[in-house]
Amino acid sequence: MEARRVLITGAGSGLGQALALRYGRAGCAVACADLDLERARATVAMLPGEGHLALAVDVADDASFEAMVAELDRHWDHVDVLHNNAGIASGGPMVETTMAEWRRLLEVNLLSVVRGCRVFAPRMIARGRGQIASTASFAGLAAAPSIMSYGVSKASVVALSEQLRAELAPHGVTVSVLCPAFFPTRLLENFTGSERMRGFAGKMMERSPDTLDSVADRAFAALERGEFLVLPTRKEPMRWRIKRFFPNLYFRQLLKLAGGGRRPD
Repeated sequence: MEARRVLITGAGSGLGQALALRYGRAGCAVACADLDLERARATVAMLPGEGHLALAVDVADDASFEAMVAELDRHWDHVDVLHNNAGIASGGPMVETTMAEWRRLLEVNLLSVVRGCRVFAPRMIARGRGQIASTASFAGLAAAPSIMSYGVSKASVVALSEQLRAELAPHGVTVSVLCPAFFPTRLLENFTGSERMRGFAGKMMERSPDTLDSVADRAFAALERGEFLVLPTRKEPMRWRIKRFFPNLYFRQLLKLAGGGRRPD
């Protein structure tokens, strides 16, 4: 039986690399795409088996993405699993954001997902099977203050995934979206925005009860089960339930966590 073929963007470090390792251990051929080709190659060197690829891509650039696809097509005739994982972080309230920040966050976090889906969804439809997963963030569900451009970009990935799920279900293609909260990664390397929020995010990562391996294990297991909304950090499933079923309670807790604010009506 032919090994599944998996393409992961942002596979040179963090969750992308951890997922690449798990797909590799499951016997898949993995194409590791990253802005830093050497990091992609380092991930490939860690994978068991053969048939893996290291690809360079700037997911925010149309020409770079097209070149990555062309290189991939020279080696593979299809992709079974696409994981749109590459992303960058930002922090700060709306009044401190710039239009440059918004454009950068949307290009990398949202439009990179659009680029991947536009290329590979038609191919999966033609084959009658496949899986598209995208890494969003619990920030895309939390509606928290002071992570404006990041939260909105990730909420857009959730919305895109929801709509895409409905579009592709009749064609045998499954869709998943990952929404982890803080855990230790290299996400802050390309951070944009408030230094105060960078420090806050760093502390939240350090205090997280989750590790990269625990998050990757939960995420991989959920993706293999074909789950849609994947909340792979420990506290977020309960927080998501509170927000859905007790929205005013959730909002009060959110204001308390954020350091105060006027009590909602």
